[in-house]
Amino acid sequence: MALALNTKRGMVTAALVAPAVAWLFIFLVLPFIAMLVFSVGERAPEGGYQPAFTFAQFANLPARSAAFWNTLVLAPVGSLVCLVVAYPVAYYLAVRASPRYRLLLVSLVVVPFWTSLLVRTYAWMYLLGSRGIPHLLDMIGFEDVRILNTPGAVLLGIVYGYLPLMIMPIYVSLEKLDRRLLEASADLGAKPVSTFFSVTLPLSLPGVMTGLALVTILLLGEYLIPQLLGGGKVFFIGNALVDLFLQSRNWPFGSAIAVTLVVVVVFVLLIAMRIAWKIAGTRQVDLV
Repeated sequence: MALALNTKRGMVTAALVAPAVAWLFIFLVLPFIAMLVFSVGERAPEGGYQPAFTFAQFANLPARSAAFWNTLVLAPVGSLVCLVVAYPVAYYLAVRASPRYRLLLVSLVVVPFWTSLLVRTYAWMYLLGSRGIPHLLDMIGFEDVRILNTPGAVLLGIVYGYLPLMIMPIYVSLEKLDRRLLEASADLGAKPVSTFFSVTLPLSLPGVMTGLALVTILLLGEYLIPQLLGGGKVFFIGNALVDLFLQSRNWPFGSAIAVTLVVVVVFVLLIAMRIAWKIAGTRQVDLV
């Protein structure tokens, strides 16, 4: 009887999990296998893929070193800037804001997602262009200031676009914070700064690491913001992939870059999880 019941439960569980497993296999595993196959091939004379077995595409990765450099510098920097801006906002929403207005304030954080990132980035193109902020600076005596098509413009767009994704995980961690711990720290004579670094920050680290991992991984594959605010002068790996697949039609080289990007993403995720486990002192930290 017990064996039959366990078998039935196992069949029900398998039936429930099977659609998700099939979806992941078809749309995640199979495309990655195709990329692996393409990455060891050669570019056909007319473009595309030609069967072969060579690692020449991986050896040619330094040809796109600028894209790798921009991505591996601006993505972590953008994530850290998002963290610096997001933490005070999340702290205020979770700890200081009145419960009456908290839901409204949290809703305002996610309001930008109600509009397409494309539209919002075009708005920043106008603000950072010659008729926007540089024009205002020119009126007060700062001439020939160029913001658009610079790394600074891309960084600004990154922070604006991904800030809510950093705020929300930190807010969730802080919202679960036991207020009695803060009161106990104060009763023991700890100053607010000491309480923050000894109680609040360590307990919110799971949310911090989740936000950092989420934003960094998404930024490693970013295409739109560098394309519009960088003007082709600040190239990310995503821009290089679009160029190789759609313009140059060098699918093997593009696949080699894509495989390398996947490896970098997995490495970043593993490092983030290891740091979170080490600092939090537990393996109950979920980053994905």
